[in-house]
Amino acid sequence: MNIKLEFLIYCIEEYKRLHGISGKETFRLFEQSGAGQYIIDHYDALHTAGVEYTLYDIKGIISAVETKLS
Repeated sequence: MNIKLEFLIYCIEEYKRLHGISGKETFRLFEQSGAGQYIIDHYDALHTAGVEYTLYDIKGIISAVETKLS
């Protein structure tokens, strides 16, 4: 499996766990917000930053998109 894809799956699982939501809901959020592509595109920086920073960054992306959609 591609290392970037493995990291994306890890981030989805950690985000799901942190926010207490289903995998399906987490995947939907990542897909709609572009967070998944962001993780793939910025893998080199994110995988060294630590999971807390990465999840904080992802939450910001998802929140910004949700605000635009409301």
